[in-house]
Amino acid sequence: MTCSTHSPCVGCARESFVARNPPTQSCPSMQSLNLNLTLHINSLPGITTRLMSHARNEMTSETMDSFEPDGNGNGKESLPPPPAVVPSDVVPFKVQEVLSTPAEPVKKKASRTPMARRGLGSKGMKIQLQTNHFKVNVTKNDGHFFHYSVAFSYEDGRPVEEMTGTLSYCIAPLNCPNGHGDNESDRKRMRQPYRAKTFKVEISFAAKIPMQAIGNALRGQETENFQEAIRVLDIILRQHAAKQGCLLVRQSFFHNDPKNFADVGGGVLGCRGFHSSFRTTQSGLSLNIDVSTTMIITPGPVVDFLISNQNVRDPFQLDWAKAKRTLKNLRIKTSPSNQEFRITGLSELPCREQTFTLKGKGGVDGEDGSEEITVYDYFVNVRKIDLRYSSDLPCVNVGKPKRPTFFPIELCELVSLQRYTKALSTLQRASLVEKSRQKPQERMRVLSDALKVSNYGSEPLLRNCGISISTGFTEVEGRVLPAPRLKFGNGEDFNPRNGRWNFSNKSFVEPSKIERWAVANFSARCDVRALIRDLIRIGDMKGIKIEQPYDVFDENPQFRRAPPMVRVEKMFETIQSKLPGAPQFLLCLLPDRKNCDIYGPWKKKNLADFGIINQCMCPTRVNDQYLTNVMLKINAKLGGLNSLLGVENSPSLPVVSKAPTLILGMDVSHGSPGQTDIPSIAAVVSSRHWPLISKYRACVRTQSAKVEMIDNLFKQVSEKEDEGIIRELLLDFYTTSGRRKPENIIIFRDGVSESQFNQVLNIELDQIIKGCKFLDETWEPKFVVIVAQKNHHTRFFQPNSPDNVPPGKYFGNFHFGLVFPGLAFVEEYWKKSCIPCVIYGGTSRPTHYHVLHDEVGFSPDEMQELVHSLSYVYQRSTTAISVVAPICYAHLAATQLGQFMKFEDKSDTCSSHGGLSGGGAVPVPQLPPLQENVRNTMFFYLVLLAIAEKYVEAF
Repeated sequence: MTCSTHSPCVGCARESFVARNPPTQSCPSMQSLNLNLTLHINSLPGITTRLMSHARNEMTSETMDSFEPDGNGNGKESLPPPPAVVPSDVVPFKVQEVLSTPAEPVKKKASRTPMARRGLGSKGMKIQLQTNHFKVNVTKNDGHFFHYSVAFSYEDGRPVEEMTGTLSYCIAPLNCPNGHGDNESDRKRMRQPYRAKTFKVEISFAAKIPMQAIGNALRGQETENFQEAIRVLDIILRQHAAKQGCLLVRQSFFHNDPKNFADVGGGVLGCRGFHSSFRTTQSGLSLNIDVSTTMIITPGPVVDFLISNQNVRDPFQLDWAKAKRTLKNLRIKTSPSNQEFRITGLSELPCREQTFTLKGKGGVDGEDGSEEITVYDYFVNVRKIDLRYSSDLPCVNVGKPKRPTFFPIELCELVSLQRYTKALSTLQRASLVEKSRQKPQERMRVLSDALKVSNYGSEPLLRNCGISISTGFTEVEGRVLPAPRLKFGNGEDFNPRNGRWNFSNKSFVEPSKIERWAVANFSARCDVRALIRDLIRIGDMKGIKIEQPYDVFDENPQFRRAPPMVRVEKMFETIQSKLPGAPQFLLCLLPDRKNCDIYGPWKKKNLADFGIINQCMCPTRVNDQYLTNVMLKINAKLGGLNSLLGVENSPSLPVVSKAPTLILGMDVSHGSPGQTDIPSIAAVVSSRHWPLISKYRACVRTQSAKVEMIDNLFKQVSEKEDEGIIRELLLDFYTTSGRRKPENIIIFRDGVSESQFNQVLNIELDQIIKGCKFLDETWEPKFVVIVAQKNHHTRFFQPNSPDNVPPGKYFGNFHFGLVFPGLAFVEEYWKKSCIPCVIYGGTSRPTHYHVLHDEVGFSPDEMQELVHSLSYVYQRSTTAISVVAPICYAHLAATQLGQFMKFEDKSDTCSSHGGLSGGGAVPVPQLPPLQENVRNTMFFYLVLLAIAEKYVEAF
């Protein structure tokens, strides 16, 4: 058999593979195949594959060593030497008889699994909606998929690392012929020995997957093959898109159509495509299609891309060291041959100086006719190609280090659909959000068109499986819950409308007081005196009494071009020299850009070094609404409270108001793609001052890179000492809630997939329980574990309406019963979808809540009321938010603490990032602790770090 590529392959289907024991049936289609294929990789296009049918049944060297030939050449088994002779005067010890009673078996700890649904909610007004799921009819349930694993190795047995874990699916068993499988074309290619490589390919049977598993799962019957059957169907979708020339990113597919491109700056395009995957529902199998966006390199001349990427005027201003890193492994086409290559680097010398050996057809007096020639002269004089600006620029290298192949850079063009995987800048992210936003009706039209363009009805594999897909959006039923009543200052109440409210003519519930404060001004264009006057006026309207600032400290103009750390240090030197003591509060006026480089060092200096509450603002387009939003953050940071739910101080909030209840929000932030040396940031926030559910504090730690499970929840360092996160938060709840221990602990977890649910229940929950038991062995609080997910592709639409689905919608009991990736059937988990937030443009995305564990006994209506209420207590917003406040706070602290790592002194940490230590693990840099006076405040509104030393209090 023949493959058209230059490396071993097994088709488009590549997924992770878990080895299975081969079946023992005697049926030929079920027998394990142990076949050796020898692949000869030549310099010519294509791969010659020779199938050898011999089985590997040679004896190992250990077996051979156990036989010795006798004189007649026969194999005679060698015997071990006889035992030593025991002297007659030695009396052997008597072995004590072993009791015949069997040993007591070791009790294995039972693992927790996600709980089943307890019922359906009923509160709220019913509403009919549509969702982007298309019903799938399956008419054939008696077929099978055959799964084969493929292993590649070199001739000496070493595995080919880039091809490990390869697998293949087919709808009929492989019928491999006996013999070597040579044919005429194989023999012709074998005659080309130049730079040949030989690989050994081992194909073995892995599993037989029945299509009936899908039908069984839809009927609520447990089946072990269900997830694999769905995965095969998804792979068929990927293969169908690959045949259409799409870029594949997991289950998202992107066509090479300029109409789908949006320029976000820096030589990067947002490429709009669509996500397509099969999902199971109570109504049957469905196809989930949604709009998806990925980043790609702008196709075209390499020079144009570099100029845009580095934001320079012409190619002679480019940083070529940075350009070399950016271009590494990108694919280009060269003129005029239109051949495609992959960039391996850039030349060290410019085109007019970079030489190579040009081989001639022959010379005189036995010479080979070769000569040294520059790349520029070769293309201009030999190839007769006019070069306009390449002479003084490096060449593009598409060869190997020892055999480089150079092209002038102006003859190279980047091919389309190459992913850009680096982190986007703030401006690029903002541009992407703005240009990828779609109104609901526009999104529905795009999804309908995507289903037509995909033309899944023409896919033979889907037809062979008896699968047909309807073209209409699925109808579902939702419920609208009433918004909770909010309480403001002076006893005023208000009912939010459409998830919104404002503070016009309203004061804060618990206003703070600002007495000793100052202004640090890094902006050169701000009227500071007018800003201070307006800020004091707005604060007075909200009930905050603000004294006149002690002083305004303007930055010395000579430091405006200095590094950010230097600018911050100089500002603090000025403040310390003029203030009589530490201020209660510092207002920082940033330069024109809000996300400037000063922000991180400024936050670190204030919170970690001096313990000063501070607020940054960018004084451009300042009005009363802007200043009101600033005051929301300042009041919360200083210990005040902006608004409350009307039920917080009454015993009417389900479960939470009736017994001391701690609410936790947990999230982990990871570094950008490709940054394997940046530690992950784990954040946990907890409620305080029970029975309130509007006040929280945060505790954040670093942990190993790309680790999702939080590993510092319980950290025992001695017999009586625990430095874990949970101990710190439990002690804070105890001291702020009238010395009460929480009887209920409700955990909201963000950022985990369905495959990690068991880890949350059996790793993280275990650590939390250990932290509780370490404080009091007899204490047994009840736990509730809820996972919130927003990283999915389900959307809801109002039929025949251009508007979004209003906030407060719950979809916990619709007969459609959406099931998300990896779930067997809808009754397996107690789940619901909710749209609590306000969307000002684009299409709203529901939050999907999975109740994994509930020892308290919430009813569905009680759980939905609690989740709905927690979307209205976010103190820095005047709208309902898209996810419960504890998760939002945890996400904010974890994500922005990750940004703080960029501002650490590189001399202190970069050495530990560069490689492995003697123990083999990369050291995780620890974060500096906060000062005591800011530790317990809600300082994590737009701050960059949050970590506290253990809180030593009597429990």
